[in-house]
Amino acid sequence: MTLPEAQQQIFDFLLSIVREWPPEDVLHEFEELFFHSTETTGSGSVSALYTILFANNPQEFHNTLKRSCYILVNNWEVNRQYEAICTFVALFENPLLQRYTLSPTLKRLREWLYSFSQSEDYRELRLFASRFSEEAREQPWSARYASYLLVPQYTNVENPIEQREAARALSRRLKDKFKFELAMYTAHSQAPVSRHRKLRNPTKLGDSVLRLIKAIVARRGEFSHRNLAHLFLEQVKELHYRDFKKSLLEYLVYSVHQADLVKALKQHLGHKLDALYPEHDESEVDRSLQLRTCNRLIDHLMTEDKRTPSQLFTLMLSQGSSLSLAIVLLKLILICRSAHPYLEARIADLIRYYEQFPQEQCAWVINFLEVFQVTFAIYAENVEYNLISPETSTPEQWTLETLEACRVFSRMVRGYDLEGDRDSNDVTES
Repeated sequence: MTLPEAQQQIFDFLLSIVREWPPEDVLHEFEELFFHSTETTGSGSVSALYTILFANNPQEFHNTLKRSCYILVNNWEVNRQYEAICTFVALFENPLLQRYTLSPTLKRLREWLYSFSQSEDYRELRLFASRFSEEAREQPWSARYASYLLVPQYTNVENPIEQREAARALSRRLKDKFKFELAMYTAHSQAPVSRHRKLRNPTKLGDSVLRLIKAIVARRGEFSHRNLAHLFLEQVKELHYRDFKKSLLEYLVYSVHQADLVKALKQHLGHKLDALYPEHDESEVDRSLQLRTCNRLIDHLMTEDKRTPSQLFTLMLSQGSSLSLAIVLLKLILICRSAHPYLEARIADLIRYYEQFPQEQCAWVINFLEVFQVTFAIYAENVEYNLISPETSTPEQWTLETLEACRVFSRMVRGYDLEGDRDSNDVTES
């Protein structure tokens, strides 16, 4: 039996039992196979495991185990068998993995299992399971943003398809949950009866989230961000890349009101754009070049090494410009939907960087993440928000007092989604 044949035999066996057996029986069978290497119901599964062990390739074992995990987890998640997921993930914390044994084969198996339990892949598995665990409340502050932390799992083509599908489905569900709870909070918090009951605010922004929503939604009609994005795309259709970059900079800083922030954005992004892909300066802009350009600007605004915050990110947040940064990022996505997963992956990078610090030291970053979530829930998802003013003046004439008196209405809509159709032919680039 070859190594690929052995791996496939294990995958087929696990897939067959997870579809037909109760979770507790599947858990027992998995533990017998991988933790004790004893004969299981699956004919040949132990011999397949021995083939992998005798190949003496830790990475191949790791890959086999990882895909095996997500075959089970993905199926349980689809069938809402969440308790099984939590029990399964806890198996890898068994002290048995560090217990001494005289058997060389069992010793190798336990060492490789323990190595997996200490890996980033197992950390991602625990992140997935934490959303279904009663202990989720004890997770670090970063666990609140699991919908973003899951993105690198499903955008990484090196991950097993089962892991990618599970991560994508859970991320989508968490975003939908936030979106729904935000709409419900917005609706009920403005009702008179809300004064007599405590409403669940899905954000960490307190009552100020209503003012934030009003400030974002107030930009509508011909001056809405979505309409300005459409207008920009129409105007740059025939431009060469050099002129496209100049127009892109003006588009991004338009509607930023702080003069010092406009100056900083023009300086940082202008230098970045001037030096970006000069070999294409005289070429027309196709979708691939547009995507790469937007991704490079996202890097400059967020993290250029995918590990630490960029200078511009730190500068904008230190000046209290969380909303301005969120809007600039939104404007990039409104002209290039394909850049949305890339943006969220960079959000995940920043969360991973800051999670090493206590929550109280990350207040400004958490504030940005909350503003970002709200902004994209309003503009980038399938909920439509509108303002109703008690006055007859047009939105362009509204004062702060008028805006404060407005009521926000939301409704579910179909058709527009910045994340795009999963089966679309949008180009991708990292």
